[in-house]
Amino acid sequence: MHIVIAGGGLVGLTTAAALRPLGHEVTVLEQATEIRAAGAGIGLWENALRVFDEAGIGAEVRGLGQPVHLRFFDPSGKSLRAKGYGDSDHEFRLVPRPALNTLLAGFVGPDRIRLSARVTGFEERDHEVVVHLGDGGRLAADLLIGADGVHSPVRAHLLPGSDAQPHGDHYAWRAIVPSGDEKPEGTVVTIGPERTRGGYTRVAEGRTMWMVNQFEAGPRTGGKRDRALARARHLAGAGWHGELLRMIAETPEAAILENRITLVPPLPRWTGRRVALIGDAAHGLSPHIAAGGTLGIEDAGVLRTALKTTPDLTEALKSYEQPRMERFERVRKFSADVETVTGAAEFAERYAAFSHWMLTTTPLGR
Repeated sequence: MHIVIAGGGLVGLTTAAALRPLGHEVTVLEQATEIRAAGAGIGLWENALRVFDEAGIGAEVRGLGQPVHLRFFDPSGKSLRAKGYGDSDHEFRLVPRPALNTLLAGFVGPDRIRLSARVTGFEERDHEVVVHLGDGGRLAADLLIGADGVHSPVRAHLLPGSDAQPHGDHYAWRAIVPSGDEKPEGTVVTIGPERTRGGYTRVAEGRTMWMVNQFEAGPRTGGKRDRALARARHLAGAGWHGELLRMIAETPEAAILENRITLVPPLPRWTGRRVALIGDAAHGLSPHIAAGGTLGIEDAGVLRTALKTTPDLTEALKSYEQPRMERFERVRKFSADVETVTGAAEFAERYAAFSHWMLTTTPLGR
């Protein structure tokens, strides 16, 4: 089959990398002028790493990042972990997004990636899907995969009225900075008052990522650094998190990413006759559960298996869609449970329940 993938981000490139070894002709359409990463670091759970293993690049992906052992803290620095859960329920690998996207693009191959190619819509026919491009061009394919993010034009054309919605007044700030004298194991997540959370962790040798988010950010005054510092102070008790405040204060304004969080509403379907949504285009969630990347990569693995084992395209898309939609019903409930906690101990309990479920069930939800 000729498969067109709209979006050259993490999930789009992963999908291309997963499908290429099956012998499909894959074309990735990326609207930007270069392959680049939106974000600083990405947490990959073992579920995601197995998809890269199946594509033949698991070792390379693991080599980009650092293992992280999740630890939770209150604003005084007290370490918390839920009883009844082990180390395996609190482990993932943190990988720099730019390095990962560069690796994936190299594996897919520049001849299979078209830059400055913006998908604006499509037309499904009996034997093909015709992809409409922003420059007026057309591209015929057997299957179109929308991996074009929370503001997906493919989703908008497939399901009019499915626009992404702001997640209240939820904002996040983050950056990757040179490592200093902070704890090499990081602090990962501190749960503070005013619905703030944040911390830092090493993402690679000599590189540390800090992150802060607030669910009800309220008035935002000053520059990005000032706004991030104001929230980070909620996480810094006496003698705790001075290094986080220092890192933020020393980060150049231009290096700080500030985002208002938007969500994709639950959709009635993820597929058409020759179209499939994947990753954030299908189910963009709040990043507070730190699983969006892994869940999108799971999508790629399930779609790969469906296309490999089910010759009929319509049936293959349904065998991808149904279990993934069912799994996301559970994910949304876990996400809401973690979001609404009132303290650090409760956060540790609810997050462990989510991560244990994620790691002990398959991408098919079983």
